[in-house]
Amino acid sequence: MLQNFLCYTCKEYVEDLAKVPKAFLRESNVRLIVIGQSSYHHIKPFCSLTGYTHEMYVDPQREIYKILGMRRGESNKVSVRSPHVKSNTFLGSIRSIWRAMTGPAFDFQGDPVQQGGALIIGPGNEVHFLHLDKNRLDHVPINTVLQLAGVKTVDFSNKPQIIDI
Repeated sequence: MLQNFLCYTCKEYVEDLAKVPKAFLRESNVRLIVIGQSSYHHIKPFCSLTGYTHEMYVDPQREIYKILGMRRGESNKVSVRSPHVKSNTFLGSIRSIWRAMTGPAFDFQGDPVQQGGALIIGPGNEVHFLHLDKNRLDHVPINTVLQLAGVKTVDFSNKPQIIDI
């Protein structure tokens, strides 16, 4: 669940979610779904921007967010920085504002202070894992969620791999 589509940390997190191979998900019978709180017309540009090809939905009234107990605002300024956040706060914020100003519809694509999070649901309606972000840097590591869901993990480093032959 994203804070909003313009949040630079959300963008970077979804860029890494896009690297999760569909084959890994199929092998474990798992679906990867991103939910944003914007209008549906922001989905296609956001997916193009991030390279995300898995399922994405929107909840503009934030009903799902409310059901999960996600609040507005940041509850803690101090947290472990997610390994998926690559930009510093200043440059990331400037890029987010620039995307808002130069986008097809000048809006903030959701409540900019809506709390986000990650969860694992199912089979059925049972919630097996729920992480509510304390602040915009507090995204749970993707490999933690993949492991808990029984999916192979992904190497998110951009380091070239050395293969012994």
